[in-house]
Amino acid sequence: MIENTATVEILNDLIEINNDRIEGYERAIKESTEENADLKPLFEHMIHESHECKLALATEVLVLKGETAEGTTNSGKIYRTWMKVKGTFTGHDRHSILADCEKGEDAAQAAYKTALADENLPHYLHELVAQQQAKLKLSYDKVKMLRDMQQD
Repeated sequence: MIENTATVEILNDLIEINNDRIEGYERAIKESTEENADLKPLFEHMIHESHECKLALATEVLVLKGETAEGTTNSGKIYRTWMKVKGTFTGHDRHSILADCEKGEDAAQAAYKTALADENLPHYLHELVAQQQAKLKLSYDKVKMLRDMQQD
């Protein structure tokens, strides 16, 4: 039972980081100016991506007879960076917006890396988490590439 509890906690941490991504990118869309309108489809894709990840993780939590996390990482141990980033979109230029998104994606990657390093994570869930991390890494790479294309 302790192993299930630890596994549910790991999965819920990842659900919360995906909730953070959803909330952050929804805010980025809402606060983007017309000059950054071309970023909206990317942000919408990342929101959809997090919804898919969250659904898969929540399904596994239910299989383990756990309760699925509903909120964001207000008290998360290793994911605080994204919470700081979420509030910084207003009034920034394109480079700053993308740099803030990159910081948030760094936090998501760190969360997945920490989950994958946990020895108690069952192999089948390790595979799921690794697949999600790889998918989110592609989005991270896209944000980083777009940020690198901007002048400081």
